[in-house]
Amino acid sequence: MIIRASQQNTRQTPRKVRLVANTVKGMSIEAALRQLAVIERRASILVLKVIRQALANAEHNHGITADKLSIKSIIVENGPHMKRFRAVSRGRAHTILKKTCHVVVELESKEKEAEVSEESKPAKKEVVEKPKAAKAT
Repeated sequence: MIIRASQQNTRQTPRKVRLVANTVKGMSIEAALRQLAVIERRASILVLKVIRQALANAEHNHGITADKLSIKSIIVENGPHMKRFRAVSRGRAHTILKKTCHVVVELESKEKEAEVSEESKPAKKEVVEKPKAAKAT
């Protein structure tokens, strides 16, 4: 089972967040939380919050505890840029891009899911052909 949590439009550059996210990808939840607690980067706080959010989703919605989960993937994507200008000499201005990112954490349970029984699968719909209309002469 895959549990997702995301954080949108975070005011940090995607490159800096990816550095932290790649260090904990594939770890168990406990190991990732311990690792993020000692990383001295601003992005580690963001990744830690999103992992805790995904863990809360797993416990509340599916009843799965942290010891049965591992991090399947952490995706850091580019968000919208805000353009700002900085005054420089000769009356000119240089653009500054204030970058944002989206962070998506996917957790998966370590245990194999039980096979879905035939009763719980949705029933197949029967295909009924329409009778052909008689041609009018």
